[in-house]
Amino acid sequence: MEKTPIYDLSLPELAALLATWGQPAYRARQVWEWLYQHKVEYFDAMTTLPKDLRARLDAELRIGGMELAAELRSSDGHTVKRLLRLPDGQLIESVLMEYDGHRRTACISTQAGCAMGCVFCATGQMGFARHLTAGEIVEQALIFARQLEAEGERLSNVVLMGMGEPLHNYDATLEAIARLNDEAGLNIGQRHITLSTVGLVPAIRRFAEEGLQVKLAISLHAATDAERDRLLSVNKRWPLAELLDAVRYYIDQTGRRVTFEWALIAGENDTVEQATTLGRLLTGLMCHVNLIPLNPTEGYAGRPSDPARVKAFQAALKAHGVSSTVRVRRGIDIQAGCGQLKSDVTRKRSGGDS
Repeated sequence: MEKTPIYDLSLPELAALLATWGQPAYRARQVWEWLYQHKVEYFDAMTTLPKDLRARLDAELRIGGMELAAELRSSDGHTVKRLLRLPDGQLIESVLMEYDGHRRTACISTQAGCAMGCVFCATGQMGFARHLTAGEIVEQALIFARQLEAEGERLSNVVLMGMGEPLHNYDATLEAIARLNDEAGLNIGQRHITLSTVGLVPAIRRFAEEGLQVKLAISLHAATDAERDRLLSVNKRWPLAELLDAVRYYIDQTGRRVTFEWALIAGENDTVEQATTLGRLLTGLMCHVNLIPLNPTEGYAGRPSDPARVKAFQAALKAHGVSSTVRVRRGIDIQAGCGQLKSDVTRKRSGGDS
């Protein structure tokens, strides 16, 4: 009999299952706390449960199911990237980054592959395989949280910015966020969770009505429809005017600032002229621009902008009253951009680098 992954059960679903086993209602909360607060890897470690219950849990359910397929650590010691194999053989990536000596951020995936097709993204280049379950999304964070606690540290932030488009996998993503935020779960504050999207307009409007304080980041990368169409095919479905209307709705509903992600590609979207166009587009909007020198990939010829062009781009935005920061580049030497490690491992297994 194939065991049910327990991370795929919500607390009400777990309680309902245990009730059919004749267990008292409080048992579900006990199991939940062992899973998410103590982060145990085996049912036998749940020592407050009766031995026969632990045995039945072990017989019918399993804790986790991800195997480490590859791991890379950056030379600066601040970034670790893992390629994880799921029970059905799919490969996903997650990254742990250290900032400011104390902030520990996990960048996790919501899908195996991605259907959005962004031309400069290694995940977009590989296509879509399947959605992850809420349990599979959360398990990535749990793996890092377990490791950090063993080192006397704590997972402080989570970014849904790995492989896949979170809003394309809406229900599982929202359930995962609830689990990450739950005081009896991983207890990560909503303001320490960021969801990144390429701009699925109906889903942004739906997300605006959830009543959450989760940060929203939107991959913009171009300030005109003609330019954005070339980089992000989603723009052909929801052009900039519709996207910005949805952003305004989100800000009106939540009162929260939106971050726009901008991958700076040398000679493509890093000119002062484009920065000026972007500044005009965003003037008066409660937003911030996150400038990211491009992570090069095998399937895209673009290169990252040089520091002088980045500085000029940022100055042009400032002239229009638009705030921005240049993201600290983490893990460049270990292919930390989403999809890059999977692409490299897959290529090597197929003999593509021989």
